[in-house]
Amino acid sequence: MEITADLVSYLEKLGRIKLTPEEEIRTQKELGSILAYIDKLGELDTEGVEPLSHAFGRTNVTREDVVTNGDMQDLILSNAKESKDGAILVPKTVE
Repeated sequence: MEITADLVSYLEKLGRIKLTPEEEIRTQKELGSILAYIDKLGELDTEGVEPLSHAFGRTNVTREDVVTNGDMQDLILSNAKESKDGAILVPKTVE
């Protein structure tokens, strides 16, 4: 893909920025260089290389979600002023 002056102008409108004519020329050259580098990376032989989800060799450290104190409803409700059907009753705040 070639970076043209029209494309730079379009990107200015998308980004809601205003570049000077010198900045437009520099931006056109820099974007062209970036795309040329990306094309060069596309030439690399990646056969047999597995994709990475992270640049470092880290794995997701998780544990099973195990309930250890799940049977505490009676204890929790014993601290409430009022309760009904296993829930804590609170005063109505909105009319």
